[in-house]
Amino acid sequence: MSNQLTPSVNDHDHTQGNGKATLVLVEYGDYQCDSCGQAYPILKSIQKTFGDRLMFVFRNFPLSEAHPDAYKAAIAAEAAALQNKFWEMHDAIYENQDQLDWDHLLSYAETIGLDLNRFKEDIETDSVTAKIDDDFESGVRSGVNGTPSFFINNEKYNGSWEEDTLIEYLNNRL
Repeated sequence: MSNQLTPSVNDHDHTQGNGKATLVLVEYGDYQCDSCGQAYPILKSIQKTFGDRLMFVFRNFPLSEAHPDAYKAAIAAEAAALQNKFWEMHDAIYENQDQLDWDHLLSYAETIGLDLNRFKEDIETDSVTAKIDDDFESGVRSGVNGTPSFFINNEKYNGSWEEDTLIEYLNNRL
């Protein structure tokens, strides 16, 4: 099984931070996963701590059998991306992780200022599901077997994602 990120971060990814950062942290996440929800504020804190030295990337890895609303939430995030609001939807979903039915997802879309008619059309498009499926397939090829899974500078990180441990590990990579 691979421990290398496949493919490497590219133009199809959702990124935050400095595109030329020394550290590239990729998360394969599931919007309905409790552990991903616990990692969410830790990742926000790490982004603040490292600032321009870190680029954060999110890839979809919905574990639909365990989390029946995860794929739906990923569709909402990818449809929001078509209106340049991926991160706003990503955050709204993680901040309301226990309410991922369509009514709530539409409410989040409205709250972040999406064109709702366009959003409703976009959630039905093949390009949205293709992006999620491509992310998932890249996770499988990269050796992801659960969420959250992290890659740091293209290598799988198998350590604790508790904040202090992750900060120490990242500092050692600078």
